[in-house]
Amino acid sequence: MAGGRIVVGVDGSAPSLRALKWAAAQAALTGDTLQAVTSWEYPASWATLMPGVPPEFDPERLAKQILDESLAQALTPEEAAAATRTVVGGNPAQALIDQAAGASLLVVGDRGYSGFKAAVLGSVSSNVAQHAPCPVVVVRGEFPGGEAPETEAAGG
Repeated sequence: MAGGRIVVGVDGSAPSLRALKWAAAQAALTGDTLQAVTSWEYPASWATLMPGVPPEFDPERLAKQILDESLAQALTPEEAAAATRTVVGGNPAQALIDQAAGASLLVVGDRGYSGFKAAVLGSVSSNVAQHAPCPVVVVRGEFPGGEAPETEAAGG
């Protein structure tokens, strides 16, 4: 079944980089294209903690930078060049669910960043596993000795 699309959530965390590597390897096996997705949103707490966001602060630019750096770090130059990069403003889990419409697979790491970096993507594996419109793979654990990490699959 070649010609599908694998969507992978990326936030720059080690688990998301493992998910990105796994998704790229899977895309190479299946002939699917790879779509790397990151999301950003302003945390609700900022409204009370910060009276004004500096005008030079650009969360979309920061998210794009994190996505570009993640692809460069986790993939070969050829894999990174072939990947579609998507930066979405909004809730991270919902952004991945929306982007996964029509995809053959959605891949996420088991944990993401917390605090500010969670606003870029965050740990959304539980939410997407429950609500994604396609099968989901949650990449778990380390790469011991370069072996593939443990995965959990959820039907979609």
